[in-house]
Amino acid sequence: MIENSHAVSNVVFGLDPFWVSIVLFVSTYLVIISDKVNRAIVAGLGAALMVVLGVLNQEAAISGIDFNTLGLLTGMMVIVAITRRCGVFQFVAIWTAKKVAARPWPILLMLSVVTAVFSALLDNVTTVLLIVPVTLLITGELKVSPYPYLFAEIISSNIGGAATLIGDPPNIMIGSAAGLSFNDFLLNMAPVMPLILAVTLIIIYVIWGRGLTATDEDRERILSFREREAITDIPLLKKSMSVLALVILSFVLAHPLGLEPATIALFGAAILLLLVNIRSRADKQSERVHHIFGEVEWITIFFFVGLFVLVHGIERAGVLEVLAEHMIEFTGGEMAVTSMTIIWSSAIFSAIVDNIPFVATMIPLIKSMAPAFGGSEQLLPLWWSLAMGACLGGNGSLVGASANLIVAGFAERAGHRINFLHFMLVAFPMMLVTVAIASVYVYLRYL
Repeated sequence: MIENSHAVSNVVFGLDPFWVSIVLFVSTYLVIISDKVNRAIVAGLGAALMVVLGVLNQEAAISGIDFNTLGLLTGMMVIVAITRRCGVFQFVAIWTAKKVAARPWPILLMLSVVTAVFSALLDNVTTVLLIVPVTLLITGELKVSPYPYLFAEIISSNIGGAATLIGDPPNIMIGSAAGLSFNDFLLNMAPVMPLILAVTLIIIYVIWGRGLTATDEDRERILSFREREAITDIPLLKKSMSVLALVILSFVLAHPLGLEPATIALFGAAILLLLVNIRSRADKQSERVHHIFGEVEWITIFFFVGLFVLVHGIERAGVLEVLAEHMIEFTGGEMAVTSMTIIWSSAIFSAIVDNIPFVATMIPLIKSMAPAFGGSEQLLPLWWSLAMGACLGGNGSLVGASANLIVAGFAERAGHRINFLHFMLVAFPMMLVTVAIASVYVYLRYL
């Protein structure tokens, strides 16, 4: 029997915490993958059972929650919820379409680039929420299939999100766990992303680009749009852009300022909330704040809470330590082999399941490898391999990343259902190409 010295408290009926935690974790994972029950409910129930069955006590469960990740996500969601009300994102999308004379392929190209940039500066989930409705409007007016556009935006959102600390939830989790800053991600992840995006767009052009055509009459309708009318609140535009710029600058300067990302994001959210409410009556302020908080993705936040507790349970039961030992044994303790194993396994598993729970599992696993590689400071290639694999692997299927499911939901409501298998048949091989590029980059730069 495996030694379970890591268990916090006694499991009911004297059961082995090692196996109880595994059964709970795998069962929760399978229900999440089935998509039969909301993932926040499943994660919350699994986390509660970790405590109720005695694998963890309440104190240990709370200690496993990464509040830096939760704070960063919540703060950025509040900032974007306020900013979107001024119409600036719709303005950019319409302006972009008009700048390329409303020609179908250049519009797809420009919207993909805009999606990638916004995903890096905001986050990919928020970006697709803003860009997809405008995309459906533009493709409807042009009378072209929205599928290539939505496909390209899914891929671009995950590639752009991979470039920065705040762009994709897996990066937020890795950055918080490994103590990596906004600048660390910018200097290590961002350089290869333009190349990956360019290769991806070339493949998309080969598949769909030459078939995208529109009549002069349909293009003229797009050119008649007045992007200026999309801006509905200029004072709010000035306030929100100022705060957003300040927040991003603070992320860049976080290390010398001695601030954590969650502090910056929540402080920025608090300042913007104050600026948009300061001159309103108390009852009006309460109503406005209630609506803003209602736009925060609480399902995602509580999913994270449950997930952190679940992963902490299998970590404290000694499961991840055993897995780490097996992985090191399999790779022979070679950094290059381990890095390549992590990047490819992360990509493939992230395509099969959501990349968020996969990364949550891998973080403590990689941490436990520190002694074998000479200390935590030697693990950097493994962290970048995990980030590359998970973020790019999210493009492999519709369930690979949260942004993918959001786009699919929008498309279905608009009468353009995205078929899971049809998407995967194109997306998975494309994902493998991007991971191959990332692997070469990781190998040449770090190994």
